[in-house]
Amino acid sequence: MQIAIPAERLAGESRVAATPETVKKLVAMGHAVVVEAGAGNMAAVPDAAYAEAGATLAASRAAVLAQGDIVLTVRPLPEDAIAELKEGAVLIGQLAPFQNTTFPQLAARKVSAFAMELLPRTTRAQSMDVLSSQNNIAGYRAVLLATHYYPRFMPMLMTAAGTVKPARVLIMGVGVAGLQAIATAKRLGAVVEATDVRPSTKEQVESLGGKFIEVPMSEEEKKANDGVYAKEMSDDYKRRQAELVAKHARQADIIITTALIPGKKAPTLISREIVAAMKPGSVIIDIAAEAGGNCELTVPGEVHRTDNGVSVVGLYNLPGLLAADASSLYAKNLLTFLSLMLSKEGFTLNLEDDLLAATLVTHDGQVRFPAAN
Repeated sequence: MQIAIPAERLAGESRVAATPETVKKLVAMGHAVVVEAGAGNMAAVPDAAYAEAGATLAASRAAVLAQGDIVLTVRPLPEDAIAELKEGAVLIGQLAPFQNTTFPQLAARKVSAFAMELLPRTTRAQSMDVLSSQNNIAGYRAVLLATHYYPRFMPMLMTAAGTVKPARVLIMGVGVAGLQAIATAKRLGAVVEATDVRPSTKEQVESLGGKFIEVPMSEEEKKANDGVYAKEMSDDYKRRQAELVAKHARQADIIITTALIPGKKAPTLISREIVAAMKPGSVIIDIAAEAGGNCELTVPGEVHRTDNGVSVVGLYNLPGLLAADASSLYAKNLLTFLSLMLSKEGFTLNLEDDLLAATLVTHDGQVRFPAAN
C-alpha cells in the first residue's frame, strides 16, 4: 500500500500526521510512504529525516495525494484537494465531522474517510485517542501561556524583600485538558481550584491537589452528567453555576476554560460581568476558543486586554504550539488506529469492528455521518 502524508494547509497548523518513527514502522511492514516536501518543517522534522526513515519525498500536494492509497492528515482536506485523491482511497485524520461540508465530495470519489474525533472513549481505544493526546498537550500549554500574560509569579516566594503570594488558578472543565492544567499549575506552585458539571471528576481534581468547586445538583442532573463527555445543562443549573463562578472568578488570578460539547458551540461559562469583576492583571485562557469560546469576551484567534486590565486569550490550536511532541503523539495514535486495518498481508476493512464503524464517515459512495437512527 502507498501511504501519503500531505503538508497541512490550514493557517496556524504546525503539526504533521506522520513522523520518522511511524514511517519506519510502516516501511518495515512492507508499505511505501510518500511525504510532501516541507510537511514536517514546523514540527522540527526535516525532509532528510523522512528520507532516512525510508519515505519518498514529493514536491507537491497533488503528487502526494495522487499516490496515496491511504492518506493521513491532521486537519480536513480542503475541497480542491479532495479532487486530487485517488478514487477509493482511505482518508484518516481529524475531519471535524460536525462542521465538515465536504463529505459528499469524499463520497463521490468513493473515499473511505475516518474522523478520529468520533473514536469511542473505551479502554481499547485509548492508544488511538487523538482528542486525549492533543488535549493533554493543550492543558499543559494553557498554563504556560497564562504565565506569559500574567504579570506576577505563580508560586509563593519568601524573599528578603518580602513575600509573594501564590497565584490562584481556576480551571473550568475537568476533562483531559483540565486535569493536565491542574497538574501543571500545581507543579508551578499555584493554588488551584476546578469545577465541572460531572460530579465524578471531584476525586480526580483532589488527587492532583486541587480543590473541587461543586455546584449543587439534583440527583437527576448528577445522573445525566456522569459520563465521559459534558452535556448541555439546564438554565437553572447555568444560573447556579454562574453565581458560584462569579464568586471564585473574582478571587482568581488565572482562569483556564476547557468546556466543550461535541457538535455544539462551546458553552458560555464566563460572562462579561464576571470579567468586569476580575482583578487587573488577571488572565483568561480560553481553550475552547475555536468552538466559539467559554468566555463571552473571547475573540477567537486573538488576545485582547479588557478595559479593567484582564487579558482574554483566545488563541487556536494550543497543541500546535508544541508541534514536535504533538505530532509525535498524534502520529502514534494514527499508526495504532491504522493497525486495525493494515498489516504486512495488506489492507482489510472490517465494518464489524466497533472502532472502525464509529469513525467511518464516508464509504462505498455513501455519507455515513451522522448515522441514521
